[in-house]
Amino acid sequence: MLVLLPPSEGKAASGDGVPVALDGLSLPGLTAAREQVLETLVGLCRGDEDTAAGVLGLSPGLRGEIARNAALPTAGALPAGEVYTGVLFDNLGLATLDEAAYDRAARSLLVFSGLWGAVRIDDRIPPYRCSMGVKLPGLGALGAYWRGATASVLPEVADGLVLDLRSSAYAAAWKPAGEVVSRTATVRVLQERNGRRTVVSHFNKATKGRLVRDLLVAGAEPKTPGELVDALLGLGHRVEVAAEGTARKPWQLDVVVTEIH
Repeated sequence: MLVLLPPSEGKAASGDGVPVALDGLSLPGLTAAREQVLETLVGLCRGDEDTAAGVLGLSPGLRGEIARNAALPTAGALPAGEVYTGVLFDNLGLATLDEAAYDRAARSLLVFSGLWGAVRIDDRIPPYRCSMGVKLPGLGALGAYWRGATASVLPEVADGLVLDLRSSAYAAAWKPAGEVVSRTATVRVLQERNGRRTVVSHFNKATKGRLVRDLLVAGAEPKTPGELVDALLGLGHRVEVAAEGTARKPWQLDVVVTEIH
């Protein structure tokens, strides 16, 4: 099972140890593209601050992120699973998994990134600021840029069930194609209250984090979207098939919750 996650805007304050080694990251087929994005981002942030803030969409209170980006080549790195600190990752709770569950996470989780393309949770990267919606000078929209780079790399690791939990901005960086599509499942979180259902926005991240954690802790290894549904039902999640997959469209699953937390 391959689980595709978005990153979080919330990140660790700083890394430690040696700087990132691009040739040591997972998915080495992305190395050249990573070098280009990193060089462009660093160059942008070492130039005019107002220009960098405009390109990155930074408010006045986030101007400090520009200096952090400018220092990325020499900044201390952390495992990606420690860099990302947002709602999804808080509820995933990687640091509290036992060894077996963490090993499963290291094998199955892939976090998409505007800067790195996609990384495993053990890949060591420095904290940074660069969303997938950014348009970098000379490279353009990062979603489209990474889509070209990932087209030949991601299918090599997507050899089983693909559980796609990315937001739309990060889903733009790689779209399953060919036979991968029919074994891909996407998830929508709905809240049911007084007989009515509404799409959950912010708190869908918490639900997705708990869902992935439950699969990892249970040691579930579903091989098809149908087996995934059965596994989640067995773990106490209320899951419904909104649409079965076809050769062109992935499975669409609804996770229904009654309380948001």
